Amino acid sequence: MHPTIRPNPGIAEIAPYVGGASALPGANRTVKLSSNENPLGPSPAAREAYLAAADGLGLYPDGGHARLRAAIARAHGIDADRIACGNGSDELIALLARAYAAPGTEVLYSAHGFLMYRLSALSAGATPVAAPERALTTDIDALIARLTPATRLVFLANPNNPTGTMVPEAEIARLAEALPPAALLVLDAAYAEYVRAPGYDGGIALVESRENVVMTRTFSKIHGLAALRLGWLYGPAHVIDVLSRVRGPFNVNAPALAAGEAAIADHGYVADCRIANEVWRDWLAREIAAAGFPVTPSHANFLLVETGARTGAVDGHLRAHGLIVRRMDEYGLPGHLRISVGDAAACRAVAEAMAGIGAAA
Repeated sequence: MHPTIRPNPGIAEIAPYVGGASALPGANRTVKLSSNENPLGPSPAAREAYLAAADGLGLYPDGGHARLRAAIARAHGIDADRIACGNGSDELIALLARAYAAPGTEVLYSAHGFLMYRLSALSAGATPVAAPERALTTDIDALIARLTPATRLVFLANPNNPTGTMVPEAEIARLAEALPPAALLVLDAAYAEYVRAPGYDGGIALVESRENVVMTRTFSKIHGLAALRLGWLYGPAHVIDVLSRVRGPFNVNAPALAAGEAAIADHGYVADCRIANEVWRDWLAREIAAAGFPVTPSHANFLLVETGARTGAVDGHLRAHGLIVRRMDEYGLPGHLRISVGDAAACRAVAEAMAGIGAAA
């Protein structure tokens, strides 16, 4: 840091976020399974909409995101006026921190939650507070026990990344009820479309019943639009008003708006991706467990695999086979790997490699 030109409090404590690796030097062929991307990519309709948007690249995008918000509202049966769009749900998380957190306040999250919660808190000068988990699952009682008058934001991913575990919606409602008056609960539902549970809506009903809950969603996962950086938030009118004041006037680009509008309407493609993920996720979990590595049951499009003291060897073995996965040390889970669910060929390659190293033990 410069001796006199200093950033705001908290910035110096941030270790920049590092995404999953995407290449292996010297490898002839690599399979990226480190970032929980959809191996099937976007729907054909979304791809066509993106290409068509090239004709308007000389024009500013719709700063109000009206068509996309309307499409999201139709798809989920919600109020378009209570939707905000962002440059990925990461931007929305950062905007919430910018708007509601500040020096002297606290941002609370589960110990093994998404890294951006802590980074966003620090960037706002707030104090990040991590609550311990129980059996790699968010512990609502632990979160409630750490609420204070200084708490301004509580982030809860459901399903959680990187564990893939979930907590019941009744438990989340109990947390919302326990919040101090100045706090906001942020439900990160990035993997909601992968969940198969009766009545599960990612948090929509809770948002509509309270003034202190918002839900974030993304187009990066099941919709296969990670490269375009597109996310959305559903919340009470007072939060939407605040976000409209702090976000950039053209924070979402036109090709992303067009592709997102087409993607959210392609219900058949989303259903196909959900089924494919479920089939191969469960198959891969069984194969990895059979190779001698415990797997945390997942509701998302990735698996958390316990590799213990052999993590380096397992990771190296997978890399030698061109398979890029992600070590979980930075999430407080040394001895674990997170493996995204790829297509059939990728899943079979992972299973074969894991069986090989398991047999060598």
